[in-house]
Amino acid sequence: MMQQSKEDHTPDRGTVDLSLQANLVQLQAIFSKAPDLIIRTFIYKQTGQKAALAYLCGLVDKNSINNNVLYQLMFEPIADSEPMPTNYLPITIGDLKSTTQWSNIELMLLEGHSILFLEGAELAYSLDTQGWPQRAITDSQIEASLKGAHQGFIESGWQNVALLRRMISTRELKMLELYVGTRVRSKVTILYLEDVTAPHLVEELQKRLMALNVDCIINTGELAEYLEDRPFSLLPQFITTERPDTAASQLLQGRICVVLDRSSSVMVAPVGIAAFFQGIDDYSTRWPVASFMRILRFIACFVAAFLPGFYIACISFNVEVIPLDLILSIGQFRAAVPFPPFIEAMLMELMLEMLREAGIRLPAPVGQTVGIVGGIVIGQAAVQAGIVSNLMVVVVSSTAVASFILPNYDMASSIRLIRFPVMFIASFFGIIGIVVCFMVLVIHLVQLRSLGESYSSPIAPIRIRDWKDVFIRLPVWSMKKRPESVRSLQKTRIGPKHQLKGDDE
Repeated sequence: MMQQSKEDHTPDRGTVDLSLQANLVQLQAIFSKAPDLIIRTFIYKQTGQKAALAYLCGLVDKNSINNNVLYQLMFEPIADSEPMPTNYLPITIGDLKSTTQWSNIELMLLEGHSILFLEGAELAYSLDTQGWPQRAITDSQIEASLKGAHQGFIESGWQNVALLRRMISTRELKMLELYVGTRVRSKVTILYLEDVTAPHLVEELQKRLMALNVDCIINTGELAEYLEDRPFSLLPQFITTERPDTAASQLLQGRICVVLDRSSSVMVAPVGIAAFFQGIDDYSTRWPVASFMRILRFIACFVAAFLPGFYIACISFNVEVIPLDLILSIGQFRAAVPFPPFIEAMLMELMLEMLREAGIRLPAPVGQTVGIVGGIVIGQAAVQAGIVSNLMVVVVSSTAVASFILPNYDMASSIRLIRFPVMFIASFFGIIGIVVCFMVLVIHLVQLRSLGESYSSPIAPIRIRDWKDVFIRLPVWSMKKRPESVRSLQKTRIGPKHQLKGDDE
C-alpha cells in the first residue's frame, strides 16, 4: 500500500462560502460518521440572518454555549440608540477569532472551539468554548516531595502553562507555539526566559520540532525520543518532570521547557548528568542534609550498576580480594548451589524485575503487598531450595534499594539496564571487565550531547564553579552564578532591573 502523504491527512478544502447551506454540507463532509458533531441552526435576531453553530460534543462547555452564545444571539434585544457595526456579535466569550480557511475550522473544532456560520458571510467565527473532561491538579505520584509544592501537571497544555506562569510571574517568560503531527496535530509550547536562555538553544529546539514528520505524538517521552542527539544511548538525554516547581527551577537556570498538550509531563532541555541526581527537596532542606543525600545518590548509582557484577567477579575470578573469613562463609553458603555465580545473579535479578513490574501494574495496595511479600517469600524459598546463596539475596536486595534512591525514574531505569551487560562482562573478565565497562561508560558520557550541549558538564569539561551544586549542595546564597554549561545570557541569578512607574516619583 502506498504511504499517505502529508497532504492526504490535511487537505486544502478551500475557503468559506457565502451560502450557509453549502458551508454545512462541507462541514458534514469533513466530519462524516461523526455523531458527536452538533450543528444548531437558528436566526440571528439582530440582523435576521440564518446562522449555525457547530461544535464537537464532549470537547466544549455546554453551559458557556447556551448562556454566552446561543442566548445572546437568539434573544439579545436590539439596541435602537445607535447603529451597530456589521461585524458586531453580542457574545460574552473571551476569545473571538474569524477565519476563512476550512483547514483552520477543522483544527479549531478538534481543539474544542465552537464555529459560528452566518448566511452571506465569507468567514466563520471561532468561539473559545473549550471544556473537555480533565482531572484535578494533584500531587505527582512518581516525583513525591516532602517539603516541596504539592501540585503536578495534568493533561491540559494551557493548564500546565498556567502552572509555570504562576511559578515564574515575569514578563521575560516567553512562549512559542508549534504544531507537530501530520494526522493528529499536537500543540507544543516552548517556554524560556528571554533575558536568560541562550537564543541558539531555542532556535535548535524549534528547528528539530519543525523537522518532525510523524502521524501523531501522544506523550512527552515519545517527543523526547524524536529529539534526542543519540537515540541508541541507554541514558536519558532530556528530563521529563511532572512537577511545576522542578520545571520552574530549570527555567531559572537558563534551560527550556517543552509543554505538549494532552501530556501530564513537561520536557526540560538541555540537561547534564548531574541534573538527574538533583531533587526538589534538596533546596527546601538545609544544605548539610541535602549534601549528604546528594552523595548518597551517587553512591547508590554505582551500587545499582556495578554491585552484582562485582559479586560475580569476586566469586568467579578475583577471590584474592575477599578476606579469608568471608571466603569460608561464602563457600559454606555456595556449597549447595548448583549454578555458577552469573546464572545465580541473573535468576535473582530477573525475578526482581518481574516483581517490580507486577507491583506497578497491580493496584497500589495490592502492588505493595505483592512486592514485599513476594520478595521475602521467593528469596527465602530460593535459599532453602539451594538455588541461590544467602549472600546473593543480600546483593540483589541492596541493588534494588539503591536503584530506588535515584530521584529521576528515567535515569534509575537506565542504571537498572546497565548492570546486565556489566554482569555479563564480569563473568568473563572479572574486575578488569568491570573497569573496562566503567571506562566505556565514562567515554560515552563525555561524547554524549543534549540539544547539542555537553552532557557530562560540569564534570567534563571541568567547571569547578558549577560543582557547588553537583556532588554536594552548598548554601543557596553561595551559588550566585548560573551554571556555565547552560551558556545563559545572564550569568548572575539576579534578574535585570526594570524601571517601574513609581521609580520616578
